[in-house]
Amino acid sequence: MKGIVCEEIEAFRYVEDLPEPALTDGHAIVRIRRIGICGTDYHAFKGNQPFFRYPRILGHELSGVIDQIGDNDAGLAIGDTVAIIPYLHCGRCLACRRGITNCCMDMQVLGVHRDGGMRERLSVPISHLLQARRLTFDEAAMVEPLAIGAHAVRRAEVAAGDTVLVIGAGPIGLGVMAFAKHAGARVIAMDMNEERLAFCAAWANTDETIRASEPDAKRLLADMTNGEFPVAVFDATGNAASMTQSFEWAAHGGKLVFVGLVKGDISFSDPEFHKRELTLMGSRNATLADFEQVMDVLGSRKLDIGSYITHRASFDEMIESFGTWLNPASKVIKAIVEL
Repeated sequence: MKGIVCEEIEAFRYVEDLPEPALTDGHAIVRIRRIGICGTDYHAFKGNQPFFRYPRILGHELSGVIDQIGDNDAGLAIGDTVAIIPYLHCGRCLACRRGITNCCMDMQVLGVHRDGGMRERLSVPISHLLQARRLTFDEAAMVEPLAIGAHAVRRAEVAAGDTVLVIGAGPIGLGVMAFAKHAGARVIAMDMNEERLAFCAAWANTDETIRASEPDAKRLLADMTNGEFPVAVFDATGNAASMTQSFEWAAHGGKLVFVGLVKGDISFSDPEFHKRELTLMGSRNATLADFEQVMDVLGSRKLDIGSYITHRASFDEMIESFGTWLNPASKVIKAIVEL
């Protein structure tokens, strides 16, 4: 079986002799058709991803077709198109028992903690397969990154009429923007890149934009909110400086949600934090409910995945293309690999 292994930092290896997965009880064999490339994959390749060990088969934004499956209660059958939930939770820990499976104490994420889907076939628990007959392979692979944004919005309890700020116009930030709009919020996008901001307005229908490097960014945000600032601020940058500064952007009594992850510490002014009575949240992964919401939205064609995916390559071309996707000049929003 063909596959691509990240052997060590900045080193991929194309192989043709990976062992075939065996069908076991409670699992299905999925023939992978699309692999979305995520910031996690870029960070792992460059050696900046927490909780990561080499060698590893990357790939957790996945769609495919069921090749083998036994009797099951999920209504899944051979030939079904599926999206994959890559967060393999234990089902036993306190978080799982409380239904917060996205932050399981023994979380195993495909492509991070265990080998992922950058190969022809993969064994997946039936409980982590979602029937996606209404979706294209591209759309089904994009359910996972969009679910991260949907989860962050749900976690912050964004309501119709709220004003929110989303910092970072990468794939995850765009998902936050799209689902905040879906919740009825007024969305302000912030990013360093003018082209990305224009894309936010066109794709996610954001209401206003601010260039993060603008010297008067805070005053502009104050003007946009009548001096009150947004009730929820989402930082999806994974940048320590941005995350530190984001404490200044939230309203008194507001919420600050860290959707991005940085490998290091974040510090902040306690008086500023305290006087605002801010609620600081982490938002990790997504739950089944978030995946189902995204699938409903995609199935109704309310989001244009065709323009969200800006770059693609065949499986055989992936290693060569990956290096170009790392270059900011390529202007990648989302890259996808086709099998």
